[in-house]
Amino acid sequence: MTKLAIVTGAGRGISEAIAKRLSSDGFSIAVVDIDGKNAKKVAQQINQNGGNAKDYNIDVSDRDSVFATVNQAVKDLGELFAYINNAGVAFIDSILDSSPSDIKRLLDVNLLGTYWGIQAAGTQFKKQKSGGRIVNAASLAGVEASALQSAYSASKFGIRGLTQAASKEFAKDQITVNAYDPGVVRTQLRDNIDKKTSKIKGISVEQQQKDVLKEISLGREATPEDVANVVSWYVSSQASYITGQSMLIDGGMHFS
Repeated sequence: MTKLAIVTGAGRGISEAIAKRLSSDGFSIAVVDIDGKNAKKVAQQINQNGGNAKDYNIDVSDRDSVFATVNQAVKDLGELFAYINNAGVAFIDSILDSSPSDIKRLLDVNLLGTYWGIQAAGTQFKKQKSGGRIVNAASLAGVEASALQSAYSASKFGIRGLTQAASKEFAKDQITVNAYDPGVVRTQLRDNIDKKTSKIKGISVEQQQKDVLKEISLGREATPEDVANVVSWYVSSQASYITGQSMLIDGGMHFS
């Protein structure tokens, strides 16, 4: 029987790459995104390439919607095996200039959205009595905080804490919980970060990108597929003894 992977934020960027990689690994995919048009497009692409996918249009900050989507996806696509909490937002601003509405929205999506995903997936796994995998998107900014990304860094540090706590609670049920910490990945989200950061610093976008590249030991930005490779491993049989961990995918920007 084909196993189900639910991937949030899968309408574009890193999460789209994760959805497509897990499909190639043999999973049925629930493509979850706040942008229904993008979710439908990715699901169609997966299906056209011989996979099995269905799109779901929700805001992960809405707990009831997250639980309802898990229930519906199981009915539509089969038993849940992996839940990937990748949906997230970011904004760039100084601590003093960060607006309450921006901060609240970011924490609602990044931190609470991940919390609800862990709750919903954990509930389903316990119901199935099958074990399972939960994989959360943290960040290099959740290992070493970034200037101008205070709320984002706080949310990602929080996700690493949630990952550790959930891994301890769920271990007895053979549910592993891990996280991945991307560094600089060229996506639309990263484009927006570079534009705002360069404006605040008073430099060109090109200079901003060159400055960041100097910090990467391997000399290149990550691709979404680089991150998808790690998620693929986390949900594989090879990682069945790994839980509570957070892996850097940054090309050598930070060494712990």
